[in-house]
Parts: sequence; structure tokens; C-alpha cells
Amino acid sequence: MIREITRPDFASFWPTFSAIIQAQETYALDPDMTQQDAFSLWCGSTLNAYAYVENDAVLGIYYIKPNGMGPSQHICNCGYMVASEARGKGIARLLCQHSQDMALERGFKAMQFNSVVSTNEVAVTLWQKLGFSIVGTVPKAYKHARLGLVDSYVMYKWL
Repeated sequence: MIREITRPDFASFWPTFSAIIQAQETYALDPDMTQQDAFSLWCGSTLNAYAYVENDAVLGIYYIKPNGMGPSQHICNCGYMVASEARGKGIARLLCQHSQDMALERGFKAMQFNSVVSTNEVAVTLWQKLGFSIVGTVPKAYKHARLGLVDSYVMYKWL
């Protein structure tokens, strides 16, 4: 069910991706980003990107990439998105567990999420259940479309 993402996979997920960034509630990405720019960012500038596919429908995606270079290249960073109709079914959990396996296979020792929006309680709770800790808070780091300026968390896990 989880495989390396293809351009057609990304294209079929694009309406979800676009809706997520346009909502401006969880991702600090340009809400007017084109599909090509999004593909380049998510799939082209990362180490790998994966899709969760069920019955030919892409229900979730994630990328993995180094979080830093040189002496920090042992820490990876990932980003996840799940289609609204698939939320609450454990797909984000599966994607995160898969990403940790892939990180270890690629020699990473830790995983860091640089900006988890504090009001994204579902994600924060899930990451904590999966062993991530909040190691920092950046005050008013995210301009939430409905709530205004809210904090972002740096979350970390030694793999």
C-alpha cells in the first residue's frame, strides 16, 4: 500500500495537496503554489517521496530528506499529508512508521519536524504517541488563516 510516489500519483493527490496549503492551517507553503512547483518541492528536492495507495486512490503522501548537511546529516526531516476522506483511519500513523523504517535504512539516526503548528492537535498527539518530543516552541511562528499567529513546535525523535 505504500510505494514510491509517481508523477501520476502526485497529480491525483494534487487536489488534496492544494486544499491543504490553501487552508493555511498546517503547512507553511505558498497557497498559490502550482502543481509543478509542489511536485518539485515534495518529490524533486527530497531524498524520496512515497504514496499510500488503496484501490488505486492515493490517500496519503510523505517525503523524507536530510534535515541538515555535514555534521547534521544524520537527522532527517519528513512531511506528511492525508486526504480528508481518509483521516482517522491510521494512515498518518502508517506513513510515519514507514518513514522511520526508511530513515533507518538510509542511515539516519534521528527525525526532526521543524515546524508543527501547535493548533494541529491531531498531528501533535500522534507524533507524541509515536515517540516524538516537543523540544522547542517558536512563538507566533505560523499565521493561521482562522486563528491568527500561533506557535509552532520543533519535534524530535532519536531512532
